[in-house]
Amino acid sequence: MSPLPKMETFRNEPYRDFSLPSHRQAMEEALAKVRSQLGQEYDLWIHGERVKGSGVFASLNPSHPSEIVGLHQKADPALAARAVESAHRYFKSWSRTPYEERVHLTLQAARLLRERKDEFNAWLILEAGKNWPEAEADTSEAIDFCEYYARQMVRFASPEPLVQMPGEHDELVYLPLGAGVIIPPWNFPLAILVGMTMAALVAGNTVVIKPSSDTPTIAAKFVELLLEAGFPSQAVNLLTGSGSVVGDALVEHPLTRFVSFTGSKDVGLRINELAARPQKGQIWIKRVVAEMGGKDAIVVDHETDLDQAVAGVVVSAYGFQGQKCSACSRAIVDSKVYDEFLDRLKARVVGLRQGPAEEYGNDLGPVINERARKTILNYIEIGKGEGRLVCGGGVPPGEGYFVEPTVFAEIEPRHRLFQEEIFGPVLAVTRARDFDHALELANDSEYGLTGAVYTKNPEKIARAKQEFFVGNLYINRKCTGAMVGAHPFGGFHLSGTDSKAGGPDYLLQFLQAKSIATKL
Repeated sequence: MSPLPKMETFRNEPYRDFSLPSHRQAMEEALAKVRSQLGQEYDLWIHGERVKGSGVFASLNPSHPSEIVGLHQKADPALAARAVESAHRYFKSWSRTPYEERVHLTLQAARLLRERKDEFNAWLILEAGKNWPEAEADTSEAIDFCEYYARQMVRFASPEPLVQMPGEHDELVYLPLGAGVIIPPWNFPLAILVGMTMAALVAGNTVVIKPSSDTPTIAAKFVELLLEAGFPSQAVNLLTGSGSVVGDALVEHPLTRFVSFTGSKDVGLRINELAARPQKGQIWIKRVVAEMGGKDAIVVDHETDLDQAVAGVVVSAYGFQGQKCSACSRAIVDSKVYDEFLDRLKARVVGLRQGPAEEYGNDLGPVINERARKTILNYIEIGKGEGRLVCGGGVPPGEGYFVEPTVFAEIEPRHRLFQEEIFGPVLAVTRARDFDHALELANDSEYGLTGAVYTKNPEKIARAKQEFFVGNLYINRKCTGAMVGAHPFGGFHLSGTDSKAGGPDYLLQFLQAKSIATKL
């Protein structure tokens, strides 16, 4: 293959303004096109072949649960083993493919995603319940991951020169790991799926993708796109079905070299535990890349623009119905502005518009499924016993899995609403005596993913940078919306392995370094 042309400096994919008639019409047309494909059946993809499972299950539209988005195969442990073994067999060929070709194919995938942005947005709206702006951000981030990791692979293919010992040629090269398992979540079913998969592939690894059973159609459409982009059919395997049935088999297989996971704390810890236990015939320590959960706090100091702080909290707490590991679920507010903050917060929250995700202009859509709604409503009942319900707390009329945006005040550190991840549109507001106390409260968590501070005081900003212990800290802005290349993403404590997706070091999770010294 000819050498790669010089690539332009990375730039984030711009978001479109759907208030413009042309953009809005294109999105409406894409929704109609995707609706015509609902209910189709999708096969597993193993060793370059379509494979049936033991039966099928349906993914549903959370805005309209009576609507089937796709029918997918139920895999079993035997098929899981077959997928891993297939990926392992093809690794030798793919790993020796010149990096220039892998980079070229990754950029091809970015081009196809960009061309079909509206179409993937529509799948995100109908299968994941994302409103239009959230879907646009998800697809744009997927494009960014392809573009960014392609450029990072070029960098790792030509690492910085080493110190040269007299009479030797000394070099460091980066090699791919092997066959890996990619387990993406349902809340960013395209962006995180693409990020984890493309990082592994461009580095020269082969993959088995096991998507969430809530959003498997998006994964199936992405695998189709990879094949169209020119990726070898045996480099990518798609395995759908119950995580409880096939998850352990994928992680424990002795030929699995690494596991890249995004999801709940409990599942992430189990994956870490299983992967750490060597199996018969295993000759490596499995690498685990885990991004788990968060109980993210925004600190609101009395020395701040209160309207700006309220706006940031609302977007962070209720964007995609609070179903983000980075979402603000705790607002920690200086007592001097606490009451005023609550008044302004309530006025803004009750003005949010909620309804089916496909309807343009809705601020909130549904939560992902009925099980999630029951869990969230249970936390709302707990909150009624722990604090004061400011607004929300109910279920609006309609077919979908809707929960009103909810605010609780007077939540204390000992309360479950302060400590436990809810993953829904529920915000706990806590009173802090002063800035010192606010930082203490913010750090009172087993998680350490994102956080934000609103203050105009430079000394307090400096202290937050030093003392607020999270992987992603934001000053005077929302705590969600990490941008590839600008905000490398990953958390501390039980939020994960702090692997910094979208950052300059991320590809190292999928590479191993080999030092070579040649006597001259």
